[in-house]
Amino acid sequence: MEKVRWGIIGSANIAKKAVIPGIQQSETGEVVAIASRTKEKAEEMAEELSIPVAYGSYDELLDDPTIEAVYIPLPNHLHKEWTIRAAEAGKHVLCEKPAALNGEEAKEMEKACEKAGVILAEAFMYRYHPRYSLIKEIMESGEIGEIRGIHGTFTFNNAQNFSNIRYKKEWGGGSLYDVGVYPISAARMLLGKEPQAATVHAFFSEEHDDVDMMASGLLEFDQGVSLTFDCGMWAAFRNTLEIVGTEGRIEVPSAFITGQSAEDHFFVITNDGKVEVEVPRLNQYALQADAIGKRIRNDVPIPYPASDAVLNMKVLEACLLSAEERRRIEIK
Repeated sequence: MEKVRWGIIGSANIAKKAVIPGIQQSETGEVVAIASRTKEKAEEMAEELSIPVAYGSYDELLDDPTIEAVYIPLPNHLHKEWTIRAAEAGKHVLCEKPAALNGEEAKEMEKACEKAGVILAEAFMYRYHPRYSLIKEIMESGEIGEIRGIHGTFTFNNAQNFSNIRYKKEWGGGSLYDVGVYPISAARMLLGKEPQAATVHAFFSEEHDDVDMMASGLLEFDQGVSLTFDCGMWAAFRNTLEIVGTEGRIEVPSAFITGQSAEDHFFVITNDGKVEVEVPRLNQYALQADAIGKRIRNDVPIPYPASDAVLNMKVLEACLLSAEERRRIEIK
């Protein structure tokens, strides 16, 4: 199979450290070009990561007819503009999470990509790792009984880096949009349902342009099931997930980050004891690229279409509104 030719729009750290190497290690893709705001920056990244072509503007990359798909790791407020421009240029799009600033923007992006006949995928790499298929199988098997709730965390401390784009409110900064998206999307994925309401309490920091530096939330699903979560950018590092049932629970100590090591394993705890479930040591960024590549080359359905990104943004938007107004928000 001929490999999908990828272009990278932007030189963000996540692209450099994770997504570009993931595409390069994938079975279906190759990175053939990168664009940055300056030619010098693009050339520097291209040389470091063995990318053949460097462009000094995003438009130049989109004008390249040999590029089939683009990855967009730009600041959140630019996702809509460049996703739509990429779609209009006939490129498939992998957009960094969160897809947009709100559900309405995400819907516009979905429509633009549908009109252009291209794929739009939101970059939640963890969902492509087979361990989550195993977790869903265990949940559905009844081994841990009826599901009563999920608790997720994703926190880190980067508060002293005041120039970080995460701390620009108008750019879609804040912990909910940066890391709260992970437990929120995980609960929706594992339960196969959409939450009905959100209640979130947050710490907004004046030092950081009044973005939410820490947030704790509750998402209400039907049948009394809930996600409780916390996320933060001014707290000790954690990234965990726990699924609680009537007869047991599943613990994922490193829920969203994988190191292709034993740290990727998860645990099933029941009255019979605690069992460690070993999982394949795979690069989840490469798996993400391959899911998109197989859709482009072989028309294999992508497991998380653009409509999922729209639904996730509606939930995220409700969470931020709840935190800002300190009230329960129904999600419709």
